[in-house]
Amino acid sequence: MKKTATTELGPEMQGNGIPNTVDEYLASVPEHARSVLVKMRAVIRSAVPPEAVETISYRMPAFKHKKVLVWFAAFSNHCSLFPTAGVIAAFKDELMSFSTSKGTVHFPMDKPLPVALIRKLVKERVKQSETRARRSPQ
Repeated sequence: MKKTATTELGPEMQGNGIPNTVDEYLASVPEHARSVLVKMRAVIRSAVPPEAVETISYRMPAFKHKKVLVWFAAFSNHCSLFPTAGVIAAFKDELMSFSTSKGTVHFPMDKPLPVALIRKLVKERVKQSETRARRSPQ
């Protein structure tokens, strides 16, 4: 059975629903995961357009600019970045040492967070999103 982000939330969120803000989500996860997510959040923020906003989508923190660009979340032994399948495919060689699925990269909490790689993944997602937006009929 796959775990969802809400299965890893702390007691503040258990049984009372969805966090309303990214800060509320972060406050609800265990400290060891929180520190990783805080760092990931800062890296993502540095790579998205300045007008991008934080939101909760699918019960996870996300950054949105016209549409959701990326999600991130804590799980029992890793933190995940959800940059979409197109980004995972574009970086498949660089992601070989990480557990991935169609649209997700898992970063183990017992290893240093690959800040430069995360920044590249997010920048690629922004680029892909902007390219698709230009191609869409108005």
